[in-house]
Amino acid sequence: MRFDLVDLQLFIAVAETRSITNGAAKVHLALASASERIKGLEAALGVSLLTRGRRGVELTPAGESLLDHARVVIHNVDTMRGDLLAYASGAKATIRFLANTSGLSEYLPKALAVFLSQHPHISIGVEERESSDIARAILTGSADLGLAAEHALADNIERIPFSEDRLVLVAARGDELANRRQVAFSEVVERDFVGLLSSIALHSHVSGHAARLGARLRFRARLNNFDAIGQLVAAGIGIAVMPEVAAKRCARSMKINVIRIRDSWANRRLVICARSFKSLPRPAQQLSEHLRKSASR
Repeated sequence: MRFDLVDLQLFIAVAETRSITNGAAKVHLALASASERIKGLEAALGVSLLTRGRRGVELTPAGESLLDHARVVIHNVDTMRGDLLAYASGAKATIRFLANTSGLSEYLPKALAVFLSQHPHISIGVEERESSDIARAILTGSADLGLAAEHALADNIERIPFSEDRLVLVAARGDELANRRQVAFSEVVERDFVGLLSSIALHSHVSGHAARLGARLRFRARLNNFDAIGQLVAAGIGIAVMPEVAAKRCARSMKINVIRIRDSWANRRLVICARSFKSLPRPAQQLSEHLRKSASR
């Protein structure tokens, strides 16, 4: 069975737009040609891929399966093309890497610095995402590697343990919470908070758990790094949620105390994840091995 890359690109476009007409336009094909290609694909596979209706098309179970595989194939072809063009022009191979807020701010910089210094012909495009978004990107093939909270990953995503990543509460030393060893999040959702910018993944994670308690967190200030947040907390502006490793680092130089959050969602484990480590391009395999060794130290 042979697959045409144009057919796969067309099918992805049709699936994403839920329309053969719009899908055809997206890949610059005439409607009649696109329709024949979809029919030919269904005939070759012997299954119906789309359910056609007045308002567009819906994917059949077989269509959903093909969409997942088609995205991976096109991603791999694009990666191959990009890497080969990069080598031809003397540039570097690029690894697409997604990480959650904790991983990106507290764990990765040192590890990536060592790796990049050892591999001058490799570059890494790092993007911050929520762990659930990282999981989806890994499954659809739009990222090579991820560093995410393990609880957000599906069973069919491979993972390597990296570090514990407990979320904690920080409060000024004069605050009524300062001498508490632990606190339930429901006890503090009505307090004033200092938090991260809304575009940062951890903000969405914490705000989401507040929403599940029927609360909307009240932020006195939003900043883009944990050191700045710690300074405002020390000044009594509000309390904050941050990774324990960042909180303890800030507490060494700021007048803040660290309080454990009793809720289970605050106890997280970070893992390096991929759809298949063996199927990764060589540079991504080298990075995953480097991170595995970094985690074991």
